[in-house]
Amino acid sequence: MASRHPASGGSFSPFSPDHKVIGIQYLVTSFIFYLIGGSMAAAMRTELATAAPDFVTPDVYNGLLTLHGTIMIFLWIVPAGAGLANYLIPLMIGARDMAFPKLNALAFWMIPPGGILLVSSFFIQAPQAGWTSYPPLSLVSGKVGEGIWIMSLLVLGTSSILGAINFLVTILKMRVPSMGLNDMPLFCWAMLATGGLILIGTPVLAGALILLAFDLLAGTAFFNPTGGGDPIVYQHMFWFYSHPAVYIMVLPLFGAISDILPVHARKPIFGYQAIAYSSLAISFLGLIVWAHHMFTSGTPAWLRMFFMIATMVIAVPTGIKVFGWLATIWGGKIQLNSPMLFALGFISTFVIGGISGVMVASVPFDLHVHDTSLHRGAPALRPVGGSVFGL
Repeated sequence: MASRHPASGGSFSPFSPDHKVIGIQYLVTSFIFYLIGGSMAAAMRTELATAAPDFVTPDVYNGLLTLHGTIMIFLWIVPAGAGLANYLIPLMIGARDMAFPKLNALAFWMIPPGGILLVSSFFIQAPQAGWTSYPPLSLVSGKVGEGIWIMSLLVLGTSSILGAINFLVTILKMRVPSMGLNDMPLFCWAMLATGGLILIGTPVLAGALILLAFDLLAGTAFFNPTGGGDPIVYQHMFWFYSHPAVYIMVLPLFGAISDILPVHARKPIFGYQAIAYSSLAISFLGLIVWAHHMFTSGTPAWLRMFFMIATMVIAVPTGIKVFGWLATIWGGKIQLNSPMLFALGFISTFVIGGISGVMVASVPFDLHVHDTSLHRGAPALRPVGGSVFGL
């Protein structure tokens, strides 16, 4: 029987197209997969506690590594951001629902089967090529598991694209008449930038995965060097999505922080337009920095210089956000409740991590520290042309 929905007072249906229901479903589902991916991380850390492979075998470790990374990106942080957006955007802009409610429900209901498919690959024949799945390693390390991995990512990527279409149309076309773009909450600006990144980057990843599937299952040689293919092309296509994916993950959280801080500091946000437009600047620059993951892949020197400069430049709009946040809380009547503590923790953690990003953006420095982390089974996880981990 249908139960009462506490937010609306009406009946709750798991297949409801209501944006609040779908937002909660996104958050709950993504948290379940977070627990699954986190348990895989715990298993890996347990194995790394001693020098000998005494907890899991190297093959199992490689499978855990691959699925942990994939789950945490495609089944935890990206759907969690979509869940926040589904719940909040219509409420923030005065819309009754998302622009395409049924499409919105379809986007969510593609996630559980895609996630189950991905997790099932671990028990059938775990993919062992890392979450980047670089060829030629991905072409020889278990065709069944790799094929399931590709299929699940295509399903999850399609879900992401459908969600992005909904976000963009809802924000641009369904605001109340009195709300201009410069009147929107900053979370809406962040989702506008995120939706653009998803629509531009995700189809490129889908193309790379389809070509990889042909190499894997049909014997073609798009990326297989033994047949004249070029594995570096796969790296370019993969990172054209997977670096913008960093901003797909973090931009919704930037937007949330930008709306949390002024409330709990009892001050208006400092530099509203600068923070809003910096989201668009991050979105644009995020599309032209992907090859900084490939400095060790034989990239020409002139191209390295372009991506090095672009990577350093993207620190500017990011810094604008940080300084805007700090100016907002400076002199404010701060309430140190849970949202504010999480927001302040986010800022400090983000700045500490971001400083290292400026350092490794430098080609000479990156060439020396790239892929220097020690991992169990590392020789099997280093394909030709770069690092599996893309660090």
